[in-house]
Amino acid sequence: MPIEQSDTEITLIHPANQETSVRILLHGANVLSWKVNGAEQLWLSEGAILDGSKAVRGGIPLVFPVFGKATEGPTSTLPQHGFARLSTWEFLGQTISNPLTVQFGLGPENVTESLRKAWDFDFTLIYTIALDNDTLTTSLRVENSDKVEWDFQTLFHTYFKIPDVDKVAVSGLTGVAVKDKVSKTDYVEPNSLVTIQSEVDRVYENVDQDVAILSDQKPIFDITRTNLDDVVVWNPWVNTSKNLADFKPDTGFQSLICVEAGSVSKWTKLAPGESWQATEVIKARL
Repeated sequence: MPIEQSDTEITLIHPANQETSVRILLHGANVLSWKVNGAEQLWLSEGAILDGSKAVRGGIPLVFPVFGKATEGPTSTLPQHGFARLSTWEFLGQTISNPLTVQFGLGPENVTESLRKAWDFDFTLIYTIALDNDTLTTSLRVENSDKVEWDFQTLFHTYFKIPDVDKVAVSGLTGVAVKDKVSKTDYVEPNSLVTIQSEVDRVYENVDQDVAILSDQKPIFDITRTNLDDVVVWNPWVNTSKNLADFKPDTGFQSLICVEAGSVSKWTKLAPGESWQATEVIKARL
């Protein structure tokens, strides 16, 4: 069967290639695994907690309605990265057979009472995931079903599995404005290739070209974005990895890079009845 369902997970299996699949946890609608011809494309911590008690460390967590931790405004009482990754989504079923496509939904009724009180607006999120031969497409539709305007940020927090962080680089970010959270500075990216040689936590704003991840100067992932202007690059390196309780093994930073497509450098406003949609397409070239 192309779709396997349990109480906690949904697995899509490519109809023509059973070694190509994607596995989604209903908690957070978090993609846990994406395999192409049997090869895993995403990094998942060995210490990831999958019982719904906290956000998943790895795969593709969904960030909504705030990126990071707000210090003021309607999202300031929410936990870091909001509540979408902390809530159990509803599986809405298959929508297309080729490519194999399914949808998940989240509304206020799916959010805990404490989180609803922290952000008391009516909304509908529709998350679409499509599995093709060597591509994974994720699309998020945000609808304001309230009687008042509200604003939000969102991001696909993708953990890519890579052969060796010392040999990896990200292209497509040259000349882009950066907010560097490690050095606490703002600057314009001077390098043609962004490499990882220490802890990295940067927001690249208004990236107007496609981004790729390279290993030994050869592309291993192509990332195409629609309505996602920003790209976050993150790697915890040595010390931060050790300080994250669910990050296992401590040396896991050597085999991961987060290149995250999002809309986070500004707030998107939605009037009552309005909707907004964004899509990311990842092509694996390993």
